[in-house]
Amino acid sequence: MVDSSSALDATAKKIIEELQADGRSSYASIGKAVGLSEAAVRNRVQKLSDSGLLQIVAVTDPLKLGFSRQALIGIRCTGDTEALADQLSVCPEIDYVVLTAGSFDILIEVVCEDDDHLLRILNQKVRNHREVTATETLVYLKLVKQQYNWGTR
Repeated sequence: MVDSSSALDATAKKIIEELQADGRSSYASIGKAVGLSEAAVRNRVQKLSDSGLLQIVAVTDPLKLGFSRQALIGIRCTGDTEALADQLSVCPEIDYVVLTAGSFDILIEVVCEDDDHLLRILNQKVRNHREVTATETLVYLKLVKQQYNWGTR
């Protein structure tokens, strides 16, 4: 098993980079690129996945799926920020929850069908928690860059 707290070796990093370039790459083609057999790559990917270091998912374009509004919401709160973050994490429209230091205690990202949907999330899923003292909503006008290839160099 790969220890997520230890540094990845060069081969594991190269496997991750190959998957970041094309998550549908075959283990055989990755093996050629990194100098391992198909079985060895399959084994390494499984260990990376089991350890939580690697997750292979399909990334979609929310606009093409009918979700026309995305927003980042800064939340100020009192009390246990981790407990509130856990409660917010249950909401399916919230796809990102992070505890922060600075002017916000928690940042969340939401993907919504439209502005009415965003308003329902704000009122029924975020502001209805008694610990929430203030929110600031930053509506995305245009996504310019989104990447998932960090962490291997």
